[in-house]
Amino acid sequence: MPASPFRPLALRYPSPYPYIIFAGPCSAETEEQTFSTAVALRARGIRLFRASLWKPRTRPGSFEGVGSEGLPWLKRIERELGMQVATEVASASHVEDALAAGLDTFWIGARTTTSPFAMAELAEAFSGQRVTVLVKNPLNPDIELWEGALLRLYQAGISQIAAIHRGFSTYAKGLYRNAPLWQIPIELRRRHPELTILVDPSHIAGRRDLVPLVSRMGLEMNFSGLMVETHPTPDEAWSDAAQQLTPTALIDTLSQLDIHPTQPVDEGMLCGLRTQIDQIDSELLGLIAKRMAVAKEIGDIKAEAHLPIVQPDRYRALLDDRLNQGRALGLDEGFLRELFSSIHEASVHTQHTDTK
Repeated sequence: MPASPFRPLALRYPSPYPYIIFAGPCSAETEEQTFSTAVALRARGIRLFRASLWKPRTRPGSFEGVGSEGLPWLKRIERELGMQVATEVASASHVEDALAAGLDTFWIGARTTTSPFAMAELAEAFSGQRVTVLVKNPLNPDIELWEGALLRLYQAGISQIAAIHRGFSTYAKGLYRNAPLWQIPIELRRRHPELTILVDPSHIAGRRDLVPLVSRMGLEMNFSGLMVETHPTPDEAWSDAAQQLTPTALIDTLSQLDIHPTQPVDEGMLCGLRTQIDQIDSELLGLIAKRMAVAKEIGDIKAEAHLPIVQPDRYRALLDDRLNQGRALGLDEGFLRELFSSIHEASVHTQHTDTK
């Protein structure tokens, strides 16, 4: 594998924790709300601040940010509180306005990362500038898009680059707002060991009570740090109210994330349990192969009778039945939806291939 071009992020201020911590509101709503949040965080030693001015929203009519009006608010935080401030940009005009206001730290959101055209525009806007740019993963679980976005910035001459794992949008809705799919950021780290990768537990969790759990998971997997949404009165926030913590709650959470060195374990017991997992997985593979063989037979019958391969009523009934069985066994509904959706797609593909 060729050497990675990325290097660890160099930030202006040290972290009071053994990992990087960016914190601040989802959106800068008013100057008072934004500044008071920054003051509360700065008093607790946090000097990396985040706040969105431009908010790409799914539906019109939602709060889409204060825009350029908030740029002086962020610059004031840098100037008066000695903090490094990051804001989201999604277009060349956002970059131009923010640079003109004196900001130099930015992140690119999941919707923007998804579009190579948008990334090319932003890379050109950043070209020749001394900036720090953090790139969130795309909405869909596509590591090539994520890596490609990072490389576009590097090829534009940006050396201060990091990634943010904020989870992925999937068809099935489970415990989390955005599925973590940890294997994708882990693979990104394998490809680029020196790349700084932060975890955004707020967007993965979608609920403030799950933020500590996701934070701990990310740090235990040795990612570089966290970006956490923080608001003085979260329930009154104009965007993403359910997932934001107060500054006090954030500090309480961080104080409980004391990641201890690995303790000795009973290797014999662990090995035995892993052997059980291997055996169960082998049985699962055998059962899936049997299921696909039955699906092939069904496909042959449909072909002879000129029946459609996909029968929506049958699929809905099957899914409802499997969900009911799974709930009775204490299994997560989102996991079951994703599992049986994948199995159904594979079965349809088997039938379609065999009827050609």
